[in-house]
Amino acid sequence: MVQTVLKNIGDPMNARDLMPVLTPQAEVALLARALHREGYDDHIAGHIAYLQPDGTFLVNPFEVPWDDVRASDVMRIDADGNVLEGERWSASRALRMHLAFHRRRHDAIVTVHNHPRYATIWSDLKRVPPVYDQTSALIDEDIALYEEWGGLVGEWESAEKVAAAIGDKSAALLAHHGVFVTAKSIDESYIRCMALEWRCRNAWMVEAVGGGVPMPREQTAVLANRINTVGYYSLWEAMVRRELRHDPSVVD
Repeated sequence: MVQTVLKNIGDPMNARDLMPVLTPQAEVALLARALHREGYDDHIAGHIAYLQPDGTFLVNPFEVPWDDVRASDVMRIDADGNVLEGERWSASRALRMHLAFHRRRHDAIVTVHNHPRYATIWSDLKRVPPVYDQTSALIDEDIALYEEWGGLVGEWESAEKVAAAIGDKSAALLAHHGVFVTAKSIDESYIRCMALEWRCRNAWMVEAVGGGVPMPREQTAVLANRINTVGYYSLWEAMVRRELRHDPSVVD
């Protein structure tokens, strides 16, 4: 009996069996809802772009707050930003920042931009926050800093400048603006976005009470490398189940 229990603890089940099969549109809606809980909640601002096998992108509509997005609201655009599906709403011109980035980075599948509460403070300070705890280390040193406000990213020139500044990083703080996060999948994008805001919030609090000792680089690298290679078992699935319990209509 003891051996069986220990095996169950150390041999995780398939977490994807614990939630229904999701359409790509539902994944976008669920990502928006889950990130809203993490502080990605600047009213109707912010956008998610999810590259599809045919080269099109699924995106959240401009007019709908992230905690209200449903699968049926999700739009489809082409690589130039033209709306192909979902004319009920409008696609933000600022999605040009995503499109410019995807042209440079063919490894990117999901890109997220928003103005989360604590990360935006650090972007205003033009500082990348230290890593003070293990959850913050999940994104580790892989953060770019774009040190100027280069104009509205709805213009191609500004969008290209941001995309170039991000380079090969997985995330960026955009001065006086917000964040940009890239990932190879929906679940990885949730982990990186969550860890970035967590890191910014905890670093702000640690420094507000007088400062602390950042984790050594060799320790944070272990955690960041594990996330990049293995992932975070069952985290995204747990967040999906939570959103479905809260509002099953998110997948409608």
